[in-house]
Amino acid sequence: MIEEWSTKGTYVMGEVLVKTEFPYTHFAKLTTWLFFSTVIGWYCVTRIGWKKTVKLSSWKLSLVQLMLVGFCAILLYEVIYNFLILNAQITAGIVNGKVPDIDSLTVAYPDQARPWNLIFATKIFLAGLIISAHGLYLSTRPRKVEHEFNA
Repeated sequence: MIEEWSTKGTYVMGEVLVKTEFPYTHFAKLTTWLFFSTVIGWYCVTRIGWKKTVKLSSWKLSLVQLMLVGFCAILLYEVIYNFLILNAQITAGIVNGKVPDIDSLTVAYPDQARPWNLIFATKIFLAGLIISAHGLYLSTRPRKVEHEFNA
């Protein structure tokens, strides 16, 4: 990463995670492992720590819900944007008669010097969307009172 930055002046965000296959070749990319581990980790955290949220006041919970709605909207936009750019670049490559290397497709946005790998960006923003939507779902469910789970 540092060598690429010092020689080329650019670094593709997430390229190493997309190009590395683990535990052996043609099995799974590190981005896939990262995607599933973050979603499963979030689920485990919510199952372990749900009792801490019972004591939240209603105005704090409303602020959390508002924040989660904002996160969901932004992340939904990012997932759709990255997926459309990915599909457009694949289609543009196929039109020329050659199927592009999907793992190497990048978008130089928001910074030209630090483009994002589209596979990485799509998976990471999708994981964030799933986590935010699940958090919003959990925050809108009827809440238990403290004496219900102590019994």
